[in-house]
Amino acid sequence: MTETIRILLCEDQTLMRQGLRTILELEPGIQVVGEAGDGEEAVGQYASLRHQDKGPDVVLMDIEMPRMNGVQATAAIVQSDPQASIIILTTFDYEDYVFDAVKAGAMGYLLKDVPANELMATIRQVYSGVPSIQPKIASKLLVEFGRKERSATPARPAQEETLSPREIEILKLLAEGASNRKIAEQLVLAEGTVKNHVSNILSKLHTGNRTQAAHLARERKLL
Repeated sequence: MTETIRILLCEDQTLMRQGLRTILELEPGIQVVGEAGDGEEAVGQYASLRHQDKGPDVVLMDIEMPRMNGVQATAAIVQSDPQASIIILTTFDYEDYVFDAVKAGAMGYLLKDVPANELMATIRQVYSGVPSIQPKIASKLLVEFGRKERSATPARPAQEETLSPREIEILKLLAEGASNRKIAEQLVLAEGTVKNHVSNILSKLHTGNRTQAAHLARERKLL
């Protein structure tokens, strides 16, 4: 008899979550045991299911979610259970998102345009304890890792640079987990303009990614 893999499905878009549940439950040996519509709920559901001895064996985690994003939820879950098997399933393949997700403890990273059979194969692979990242995503991870290694320098006092009002505005949205696209839509800017602002923010704060920038901004009480 095939062993059942119990899934916790974390996705804030109801239609997408329902569609994924339907696809997953059509697959023999796959059972969705819980759902979450935001990051905080995902962390709570994971703890609750474990307490009830209902798994979950694998977590499918979206990145862009309210209250707590997928990277933060992944880090919280892995902190409570280092053996957690989490797959990031998202529309975003930004280098810093990939790096942060893997650093947080994710064992898989897939884009939502992945074929259903590849999703199932990844679930089974991660369930067996083997990490799985799509080749094009893995290449981005290597690029980001290389960039961080090249930018690493001996610790020295960093000269603080003043952020512009627009950069502070973007930093606040960035700290809430908003993507460049969402920031652009909310502030009525071109996505390329937002990307340039984010690069300037990271440079001025002397940080390597969005998560570090948000953390440092809170420490300096910029938010």
